[in-house]
Amino acid sequence: MYGTRRAPTTRFDPVCAENDMQRMKSIPMDGKTFPSRRAVIGGVAAVAGVARAGAALGASDALRTLPRIGMGTWITFDVGRDAAARDARADVLRAFFEEGGRMVDSSPMYGSAEDVMGHCLDRAGRDRVFAASKVWIPSVGFGPEQIAASRALWGVERFDLMQVHNLLSYEGHIETLRAMKADGAVGAIGVTTSHGRRHERLARIIEADDTLDSVQLTYNILDREAEARLLPMLAERGRTVIVNRPFRRGAIIENLRGRPLPGFAAEIGVETWSQYLLKWILSHPAAPIAIPATSSVPHMRENMAAMRGPMPDAAMRARMADHVRAL
Repeated sequence: MYGTRRAPTTRFDPVCAENDMQRMKSIPMDGKTFPSRRAVIGGVAAVAGVARAGAALGASDALRTLPRIGMGTWITFDVGRDAAARDARADVLRAFFEEGGRMVDSSPMYGSAEDVMGHCLDRAGRDRVFAASKVWIPSVGFGPEQIAASRALWGVERFDLMQVHNLLSYEGHIETLRAMKADGAVGAIGVTTSHGRRHERLARIIEADDTLDSVQLTYNILDREAEARLLPMLAERGRTVIVNRPFRRGAIIENLRGRPLPGFAAEIGVETWSQYLLKWILSHPAAPIAIPATSSVPHMRENMAAMRGPMPDAAMRARMADHVRAL
């Protein structure tokens, strides 16, 4: 059964696995019960049976057909039990779907975000969501339980994409995810990093692991380390690239606030700085999916508009980056 693989080599300091499990169990679940190990085993088997029946479209193909802007939930959906804030996030999710969005990305690391996402999906509907979450716990044996807890919080039959978060205990968790994918208990599998960290290790993993469907990493107009090696490798191997921190958690936009857009931005249909930054990312040859996070409906609609209209070519991308660096 899942989670019985060899022990991971990755260290996690200072929190031990048991403390992480207790923290998972303390997350509010709006009346839902944290699943027991027996329930996890039974639930995974049931999900696998459902998933096998509808697995005509391969995991990689499903990823490649997604709209190029998804939705992140880090910080923005960590609002606890604040009823007004939870309903406001449901409005954001509804706007995301109305604008053609599908991929929603979260993690057990994001506080109450997964519980809030379940609340939002109750109101906005689950039929359009491409559910992407992560396993993030040092103990490989507890990975399936954490995934099942996340699935209960979201209220989904299975995750369309399950990722090893920040490569934590990667060697063990990825074996679990491979087995779950083979059984149809998850759709696609991948790994993530953030803040531009662990690129050397990530490159070794990409070279050695041909089972990954996606890789999530940090990439934006100022943080471009991934261009040197990772993005070309991923494009060559046909892996889906998911880009986190496209605005550096809003810091890039804040630094540009009050500055006029350059005249050439109109050539690619850009009306705001967020669209400028997103189009720059989306036009990379690796065809990434960007997952900006927002708590604002107007900002969500603004972000989603970046998928429409002409995209910058290589010369325009260079011009755009030079302009931002000069400011």
